[in-house]
Amino acid sequence: MSESDVYDVLIVGGGPAGLAAALYAARDRYRTVVLEKNGLPGGQILLTDRIENYPGWESISGPDLVQHQVEQVRKFGAEIVTDQAASRLTRRDDGILEVEVNRGEKVHRARAVILAPGSEYRQLGVPGEKELRQAGKVSYCATCDGAFYRDKHVLTVGGGNTAVEDTLYLAKNFVAKATLVHRRNEFRAQKVLVEELRRQADGGKVEIQTPCVLERIVPTADKSAIDHVVLKNVETGAVEQRKVDGVFIFVGMVPTTGWLKDTLKCNEHGYIAADCVTMKTALPGVFVAGDCRQQAAMQLATACADGVVAAMMLKDYFRDPASWSAGLNQEKLAW
Repeated sequence: MSESDVYDVLIVGGGPAGLAAALYAARDRYRTVVLEKNGLPGGQILLTDRIENYPGWESISGPDLVQHQVEQVRKFGAEIVTDQAASRLTRRDDGILEVEVNRGEKVHRARAVILAPGSEYRQLGVPGEKELRQAGKVSYCATCDGAFYRDKHVLTVGGGNTAVEDTLYLAKNFVAKATLVHRRNEFRAQKVLVEELRRQADGGKVEIQTPCVLERIVPTADKSAIDHVVLKNVETGAVEQRKVDGVFIFVGMVPTTGWLKDTLKCNEHGYIAADCVTMKTALPGVFVAGDCRQQAAMQLATACADGVVAAMMLKDYFRDPASWSAGLNQEKLAW
């Protein structure tokens, strides 16, 4: 193996966190490659029609933002290789890290790795969900998209803390009414949140429908909006149609970290244990950034910040690889 076969830094994931890391690494003149599993870089943000909470942009689409990031990254010499689904990570005795892609099709090598594979919103899989998400009428993030529904009626789905908190957030700040659908009569959310939810329901800003499930999201004839949703009571089987302007689904996130289970410790939900200051994992030379890490804020701006921090930590690691464990709480990183 020649030195030309080994990158300085390999970044797994071409979403905002990975691209931010690539920008900083490439500007520091490290030989940098980004491995993206899909045919285009960008990740989940490509499905976002309008972004209004990213500093510096009053409004920009996900694809446009990614295009700007990609152009910056390539300007400084970083490579972006698509259709490269990481399937295994190993560290050799000499410290070189190897990332296998496409289940053994190829192996990429680097002195350091930044893991930014992201996470995916857990979807319901109901008819109409995918096409109306693409139309911008189905969302999984109240902070991201709540402002688009001022004085409108939205349907929210879920029964955990996030579902209740975000329904309250929408009701208090934006929408005329939020109808929360949950398949059980009892909520998993904390009692104090449920009490606040019921107070909002008494005031008319929130409607609670339990035990009920969302069966279908029916588009308008031109597929640009929601005509109505179909709800079903799971106890009685009764079905009803409801007119709403948008649907927010809050049933959890799924980090794309299954391929790391034999290499890194993850918590019970699959999020990678990491030092939240340095982005270091327990494996020397491996950093993490973005939505796949424990305690991530799940926001575009913070994902980019994680990537920047990870890239800035490369200098210290390359200067003294043996110092990796200094200051790390190994017990905290080993779930």
